[in-house]
Amino acid sequence: MMSDLRIVFMGTPDFAVESLSALIEGSYNVVGVITMPDKPAGRGYKIQYSPVKQYALEHNLPLLQPDKLKDPEFLEQLRAWRADLQIVVAFRMLPEVVWNMPRLGTFNLHASLLPQYRGAAPINWAIINGETETGVTTFLLTHAIDTGQILHQERIPLSETDDAGTIHDRLMRLGSRLVMQTVDDLSNGTVKPVPQEQFVREENDLKPAPKIFKETCRIDWNQPAKVVFDFIRGLSPYPAAWTELTTSQGEILSLKVFASEKIEQEHALSPGTLVSDGKTHLDVSVKDGFIRLTSICPAGKKRMTAEEFLRGYKV
Repeated sequence: MMSDLRIVFMGTPDFAVESLSALIEGSYNVVGVITMPDKPAGRGYKIQYSPVKQYALEHNLPLLQPDKLKDPEFLEQLRAWRADLQIVVAFRMLPEVVWNMPRLGTFNLHASLLPQYRGAAPINWAIINGETETGVTTFLLTHAIDTGQILHQERIPLSETDDAGTIHDRLMRLGSRLVMQTVDDLSNGTVKPVPQEQFVREENDLKPAPKIFKETCRIDWNQPAKVVFDFIRGLSPYPAAWTELTTSQGEILSLKVFASEKIEQEHALSPGTLVSDGKTHLDVSVKDGFIRLTSICPAGKKRMTAEEFLRGYKV
C-alpha cells in the first residue's frame, strides 16, 4: 500500500464515507479530512454532523469544516497537511487554489460515465432517461465542473428493477474500489489521463444531470408509461416523485410515489385518470396504458402499499 503518500480526503454524505473507509482500512495515509460545516436539521433543528465527519471523529482523523474555501486561515491549515494528493467524493466545487495545491493534483469520483451526466444528480438522471448502463469515473479537477481529464471508469448494467437507491449503493461500493485503484496508479505513474473531449462527438450528445428540485419531481401523466415508470424509479427513494389525487370527499391529496408497475394497454381515458377497485390496486392512466402505484406515501404519513392506502382513503 502507498502508506507514505499523504492524502487529504474531501466529502460529505454516506456515498463518500465508503471511499474514505476503504482508504483507512487499506492503510492509506489519510492525513486530513474536509467536510461541510455542521447544520441544524429535523424538527428540533438540532446540529447534525455529516456522515463523513462522524466517520472522521470515530477514527481520530484530523478534520476541517471551512465555511469558505478561499479563507486564508483554512488555506494555511490545508497547506500544513502537506498533501501529495487530494480526493473529492460528493463534496462541493473547489477553487483552483485548493485543487491545484498537491503535487499529484486533486481527483474526483463522479457517479456517471463522464462526459455524460455532468452535474449534481447523475444517478437520478441516468435512470430517469432510461439508460441501460451507468458507472463511476475518477477524473482530475479543473476549472469547469466535471470536465477534467478521465483517469478510470467502471461500468454496471441498469435494469428495470433498479431504482436510485439500489444504484446509489452499488456505485458507492464500486466507486470506493476505483478510488483505491486511482490512488495506486497516480502514485506509480501508471495512469494516462484522457481528455473528455475524446468521448464527445457533439456537445448536443451530452446529457446533463442538474440539481433536482421539488417541482422537478412532479409526475407528468401525459407521458408514455415507460417514461413515467423510469421517472418514478429514478427519484426513488429520494427525493421521490409526487402527484396529487382527489379523494371522494373532494380533498386534494399530495402523494409521494416510490414504486410502480407499468401496464401497456389500450383505453379511452384521459391521461391522469384514477382507476381503482377501492381495495387492492391504484392505477393512473397514461396515453399508452396505466401506471400501477405499488408503494406510496400520503403527505404526513408513512410509506405504505396501495392496499394499505385504500383502507384509509376513498378515491
